Amino acid sequence: MSRSINLSLRGHERIFINGAVLRVDRKVTIELLNDATFLLEAHVLQAEQATTPIRQLYFIAQAMLIDPSNADQVRQAYDEVDSAIIAQNPGSNAVSSLGTARSFLDSGRPFEALRILRGLFEPESPPSPQPMNALTHQVA
Repeated sequence: MSRSINLSLRGHERIFINGAVLRVDRKVTIELLNDATFLLEAHVLQAEQATTPIRQLYFIAQAMLIDPSNADQVRQAYDEVDSAIIAQNPGSNAVSSLGTARSFLDSGRPFEALRILRGLFEPESPPSPQPMNALTHQVA
């Protein structure tokens, strides 16, 4: 028997559950009483955010989770990007994590694969401060 999980959502937030998209109209807590594959809107990566090979893998795996009916076709793209990353010798930790993510996908557990891939994201670099003269030109 699986244990339940409570998900708290804000008003107008979306959640993807077993391929269905739900939007709530107010703050709500949903209790999932059995096993379900879900993705919170906050974890959804937009196409324009898939700027690195790892983020592209995440985006592809996310598509498999959001639209399970097309997962088999999308898996080929995942395998191609995964192989390209491995060919670049990214380091033993990344190779190990990519193997774990691949295993999760093989066993039909894309949510866990997303969690592993999110852990490989490069830290976002803070915006670089503008030189003082560039700031003056903007004001003038």
